[in-house]
Amino acid sequence: MLIPQNPAPDEALLGRASGYPVGNAHNYFFDESVRVGSFSRMNEIDFSPGRWARLPASQQLMPLLKDPYAAAFAKDFSYTHQNQERSLQDYLARQRVMGLMVLQGRQQLIEAYQYQRTPAMRFLGHSFAKSITSLAFGMALQEQRLPSLDVRADALAPGLKGSLYGEASLRELLHMASGVRFEDRYDGLGDTALFSRVSALDGVVAAAQLMKHRDALDGERFSYASAQTSVLSLVFQTVMGEDLATFMSQRLWQAMGAAHEAWWLQDQFGVVRASGSFNATLSDYARLGVVLAHDGVRPDTGQQVLAQSYLHDATDWRRHPDAFRPGLATPMLGYGLHFWTFPGHPRRFALIGVYGQFMFVAPDLQLVMVQCSAGADAKNADTDMAQEAQSLWKALVNFPSVIASAAKQSH
Repeated sequence: MLIPQNPAPDEALLGRASGYPVGNAHNYFFDESVRVGSFSRMNEIDFSPGRWARLPASQQLMPLLKDPYAAAFAKDFSYTHQNQERSLQDYLARQRVMGLMVLQGRQQLIEAYQYQRTPAMRFLGHSFAKSITSLAFGMALQEQRLPSLDVRADALAPGLKGSLYGEASLRELLHMASGVRFEDRYDGLGDTALFSRVSALDGVVAAAQLMKHRDALDGERFSYASAQTSVLSLVFQTVMGEDLATFMSQRLWQAMGAAHEAWWLQDQFGVVRASGSFNATLSDYARLGVVLAHDGVRPDTGQQVLAQSYLHDATDWRRHPDAFRPGLATPMLGYGLHFWTFPGHPRRFALIGVYGQFMFVAPDLQLVMVQCSAGADAKNADTDMAQEAQSLWKALVNFPSVIASAAKQSH
């Protein structure tokens, strides 16, 4: 384990003197004085009448192996950011990282914690949940319990009839391309706050019916809005007859060999809050990354946990319409089926959540980087944390020992 040599950034602002306290259902997202405590101990917050769904640990653990050269790797590794060469210690001293893990195959190259966080703590992944939701749709397709991603949402969930979201297909919702006007905000105001409040009180159907205006045609362009994932969660539960957490508990969490129980928040109607609210240990997020990096295969057993064809459909930008490709969906990244995609070849992709939650995956190198954070800014676009995290990742995928190890494993 990498032990940071310097104090973590902004410890006083983040609540060190108070032992990193946990907030409540009203302030945990906005108040940085409770951000570290809340983002790592969410189960202590009362979200009633909602409740925590639990995904039990696996009885067949996927071991993560300690790389004998990890200490040397951490010492030798460097990256360039803002024209300066920096070390891993520099990164931890500059960014509000609660936990950082890098693996190649199942070998741990880096594991570090700050702000008195520990390996047993479950971190709030925020929009990691969106990508997990996408994987559930892939499994439902594989089991032939969904006819297609190209069916309208209201054909599967009749309560959505008459809503603009109901007119969108599952594929368009997964691409964040319903065309519905919705400003995704992180200040407790506007469409996001309204949708959240109404869905909590009256359900997702009632909230969906409130969105009355379009900015684009179905499938025409990317426009990120967490409400679309909420609609997908409702559709999934309506079709499958069980919520996302129950469905994914055995098929994903236990099948991939999770070492610890995970938590996912449900509303009072039993619908999982699929746009966020998923909590897991750093090592179990890493195990998910390992399966993603091996094209859906659990490498220690050879079990195909995720459908490879769907995973490529979700994460390969070359399989997506132009509007969702890197440089067009956003100035840099593309957006697949609830996964972010990097430009270029080979295929690389990411799970990204607000306040600096990142999971970067390079299947060609079997390389994964997972970061759980208490960033200063909810939005990641153009923040120094996001830019420096990508500088770190760029150096990792180009680091000679990583490339050499990948070449050795391929022979």
